[in-house]
Amino acid sequence: MSSSVANEANGPTAVEYIQHHLHNNSIGDGGFWVLNLDTLFYSWLLAGILMYIAYTMGKRMTADTPSGGQNVLEAIVEFVQQQIKDIFPGSNPLIGPLALTIFMWVFLMNAMDMLPVDLLPSIGQLVGIHYMKVVPTTDLSTTFALALSVFALIIYYNIKIKGPMGYLKMFLFHPFGKYLIPVNIVMTTIEEVAKPISLGLRLFGNMFAGELIFMLIALLGGASLFGLVPQIALGTVWAIFHILVISLQAFIFMLLTIVYLGMAHQEIDEH
Repeated sequence: MSSSVANEANGPTAVEYIQHHLHNNSIGDGGFWVLNLDTLFYSWLLAGILMYIAYTMGKRMTADTPSGGQNVLEAIVEFVQQQIKDIFPGSNPLIGPLALTIFMWVFLMNAMDMLPVDLLPSIGQLVGIHYMKVVPTTDLSTTFALALSVFALIIYYNIKIKGPMGYLKMFLFHPFGKYLIPVNIVMTTIEEVAKPISLGLRLFGNMFAGELIFMLIALLGGASLFGLVPQIALGTVWAIFHILVISLQAFIFMLLTIVYLGMAHQEIDEH
């Protein structure tokens, strides 16, 4: 949906254009200790916007004459509460706010992909910022940070609900019973480790692919009308479809969080 810079005279090649857009604005030693400043900036900015909206709407909420924004917020809250009611066993006052926060924050970070792909990076070029990725969830660091935060809660509630020995028994006796303890340890460890990996990779993979398609569509543009027309048409179609993608990925991340925490709240089967 954006105008392409790749087909301008003396401009970058298609490969250079894509590589440039996939490069984070980072500081660090180039190894493990690298901070992606653009990811941190946009994720924190969106978190701040979300907190501001929640705070201001919370102060203005009324029972008699709800505004349009309040109706939307109440619908989202009721939707999340229904998912928790259908999936989560028992009661935990943390699960509702956590699920709602994850859904809204991930949705906002995903929604940055709806901006024209060259818009903010071009503005950054004007002020001397040569690299800028504006969709935090296309950075594996973001998706794995979210997934590992959920995983930490999974471990915490497993130990809290089952007890340290109950959590240990889950590794020793699940899923094949006491006669296959070595196999149980391997299988349960793989099952537990797969939870944050699947959470992080699923969100990253879908959002990264969506951003890459926007870049490929942007490469169709240029001075020729024959390139501009399919660019606009394809960009519009993909943007409409991508609204579903960004919403669905936020929903799936929230839903799996509820499912995994619900499993952590279940007592271990002694048989």
